[in-house]
Order: sequence, then structure tokens, then C-alpha cells
Amino acid sequence: MPDNDARTSTATGARAGRSSDAGNATAKALRLLEAAAAPGGPHRLGAIAAAAGVPKASAHRILRSLVDDAFLVPDGEGGYATGPRLRALAAQVHADGAGDELVQSELTGLRDRTGHTVHAALRSGDGAAYTHKVSGPHAVQMASHVGMRMPLHSTAIGKCVLAALPGDELAELIDRAGLPARTPRTLTDGDALRRELARVRADGFALDDEENETTIRCLGAPLRDAAGAVIGGVSVSTVTFLVPRDELLALADTVRATAAAISARLR
Repeated sequence: MPDNDARTSTATGARAGRSSDAGNATAKALRLLEAAAAPGGPHRLGAIAAAAGVPKASAHRILRSLVDDAFLVPDGEGGYATGPRLRALAAQVHADGAGDELVQSELTGLRDRTGHTVHAALRSGDGAAYTHKVSGPHAVQMASHVGMRMPLHSTAIGKCVLAALPGDELAELIDRAGLPARTPRTLTDGDALRRELARVRADGFALDDEENETTIRCLGAPLRDAAGAVIGGVSVSTVTFLVPRDELLALADTVRATAAAISARLR
């Protein structure tokens, strides 16, 4: 997930895109599709609209269009489930597994070098979703799993995503999703979070210090697409009573190197 100065031209283009009707409609449709396809469905209109940050009237209109195009199907009780075209698209992506094998190899190497559980996640709407997990050798295992969604403000990978956003987009996301407390250590104040994100940009990595789950501490580095935009991240996760904070921080260069190697493979 470049810093704000490095992304001035990109951010300007993104704002221009958001100001157009087409850009707004596309972004809304994609957010609604992500929300409708989230685990635990079928989901009802209100829940989908709230998760996507789209007014219910607009959400209803767009969802009807997605149903007409077979990306979603109504369940007959006011909910929406994934449709045949969306499932076919997912199958096509899954079938293109060559790049995924390379990513898995890099993550396994990171696990072997650090001895800890490793995750990769990509941004999904106002959150992120795990795409890979390589478990560490410890008896205490993480409850995370591939496909699991997580907040951005309380996780290491999520902070990598937020640190790369232009200021106005960050403000919009905070207004829309809020900064709910996950643990007593979660940063729930916008100014405190912005100071933390400035440190993430300066250091090139983020730390979740029991902010998303008690006794779990994670260090993450950003994943970038071909244009250099942050799209997710790679993290090493540790249990606080087994691994001291300084020991995890000492892995920052290793995690950054793995994230950079995976980013290069995504281009």
C-alpha cells in the first residue's frame, strides 16, 4: 500500500474520477458488490448499503441492475446472494493460479525465515480481506482464515492501506466507517491515527500493537500494484506473551523485502 507527496498526481486523478458520474457509479457498484458477496450472506439491502457507504435508494437501484446482469440473485426474502456471473468470474480468477503460487512461495519463505504466522490481505471496500495465510510452528495458532475481513484502522495491513490514501479520501473513509474500538489499545481518535499513519509512511511498515485483538501483535508492509498504488499488505503475526515487541520490530526489513518481492510479481 507511495506517500502522499509521491502520489499527488495520482490523487488528483482519483479525485477527478470520483467527481464524474461514471466514476461515482462504478465505485458504488463495486462497493455494493463486495458487501453483497461478503461471507454470511445473503445480506439484506440495509446491511449492504451501510457496509458500502451508499444511500439505500441508490443502493437499491444499483443492486437491481446487478441482479438484472446476473452478478447477484435475490433470495426471495429481501436479501441478495452471489449470482452465476460473479461465481464464474471468481472461478476464472482462481483458475489463473500461476501468480498465486509465486505469492504463496514468498509468504512461505517469510514464515520460514521468521518462524511466525504470515498473512497477505487486499483492500476490500472499507476493510481488507485475507487472501493467504501461512501458519507458524507455534502451538498457539491464530484464529484468522483466508476470506476473513478485518478493519483498516486497527490492523497493520490496514494501516498500510490508510497511510497511502490522500487526506480527503482518508477523511471520507473515517466518516463513513468510523474508528470503533476493537481493544482498549485501538486508536479511535482521528488525529492520533493520522500521526500513526505519518509514522507508517516514514518507516515503510505498520504495527498493530494489540489494537485489533488482545495478545496479538502484528507488523505489516504494503503491497503495491503496477502503478505503485497500495492495494494491501503482508504481515507477520505474533503472540505477545511469546514474542517481545522489540523482536517483532527487528523483522521490519524482512517483511518489507517480502512485500516488495510480491509487489514486483504482481506487475
